[in-house]
Amino acid sequence: MDLTRRRVTGALAALPLLPALGACAPRGDAGLTVWAMGNEAASLPDVLKDMKRPAGAPRVTIQPLPWTAAHEKLLTGFAGGSLPVIGQVGNSWIAEMAAIGAIAPVPAAVHGLLDDQFAAVVDTNRIAGQVWGIPWYVDTRLQYYRRDLFARAGYAAPPSDWAEWKRALRKVKATAGNGNYAALLPVNEYEQLTTLALSAGARLLRDDGGRGAFSDPEFKAALAFYKSLFDEGLAPIVSSAQISNVWNEFARGYFSLFLSGPWTIGDLGTRLAPAMQDKWGTAPNPGPAGIGSAAPGGSSLVVFADHRGNRAAWDLIARLLTPDAQLHFNALTGDLPARRSVWARAGLATDPVVAPFATQLDHATALPKVPEWERIVTEMQIVAERMVRGQYGVDEAAREIDVRADRLLEKRRWMLDKGRAL
Repeated sequence: MDLTRRRVTGALAALPLLPALGACAPRGDAGLTVWAMGNEAASLPDVLKDMKRPAGAPRVTIQPLPWTAAHEKLLTGFAGGSLPVIGQVGNSWIAEMAAIGAIAPVPAAVHGLLDDQFAAVVDTNRIAGQVWGIPWYVDTRLQYYRRDLFARAGYAAPPSDWAEWKRALRKVKATAGNGNYAALLPVNEYEQLTTLALSAGARLLRDDGGRGAFSDPEFKAALAFYKSLFDEGLAPIVSSAQISNVWNEFARGYFSLFLSGPWTIGDLGTRLAPAMQDKWGTAPNPGPAGIGSAAPGGSSLVVFADHRGNRAAWDLIARLLTPDAQLHFNALTGDLPARRSVWARAGLATDPVVAPFATQLDHATALPKVPEWERIVTEMQIVAERMVRGQYGVDEAAREIDVRADRLLEKRRWMLDKGRAL
């Protein structure tokens, strides 16, 4: 671990200094310091206040971090040996944190906390036979659509298979009026293409995560389908920065469908006029032959490696995963509970807007568990945008993404050869 920490220190030397975000408890302090982000950090004290804890349990200090600085703060904390006992870590960061030795594997004694959870989310945290974090809340992306505009085109909801889904989009566009489109798929966002690829069953990487698999037939099928949505004028060729106000454009019918996560439920509830509130809904993503897939998201609670034997830390995490704590957390934040049983108790399983997220999570697929993944998927989308704009054909684009992915994975292949990669 020391060697890894020195490497991380060197890699971070060129990063800009982060603003002071507060100090964690001293190493000798008996308390538990928790690093948490955003709205979750703001709500955690209220959850702890109402939580039953044993007499003599160590005090808990919450150190809030802004999401915009959280990733660098975690890395600099690891490099400087100043990580606290417990942390909230985005699920997409788990592989990186495990690879550098920053987090401790979940002890077998607390694996019961993984029961009653969504399998794909748990699988995201399972690397090299070990689980590295306990999912705290979950999310994924699915379709938000204009119920009234789909109904006008003859559909109660977006169909669940690609062929019929595209036919529905054609009819929606035909009735939407001049200058309007059926779907919004910003060409600078990788989530939409990733969703199509997972729905097609694409593996994305091969050779134990050492090389790209973007030339596989499954990914090329998704790439071709993605390209066709722009070629047929069903989606505008625009970036997210070119949409001045997503809510206004959705309300006026510039597009009738877009992909987003559960945080958008609250946004639509507050940003759309009262008359629009019964005109939108959610639906699982389509796939080639039925309900498609999506990447599981959310955040997990981890114990940092320097504190791996801290029983009080795992006890606190267990208490944050109790049904009562999950219910309280959901009420405060609107985050979707990690535990499936809590959905019924919170009324989410029968909520017509929220319930489709459970269906989508049941069809979710874990993304490749390599630290380089976020850089790879960014390069994937750069190539995909150029393909949409006419620079590449589908086969050329797939080959180019493989080239870029293989370049980014060069160090991983070396580590695999040496038996040093997770």
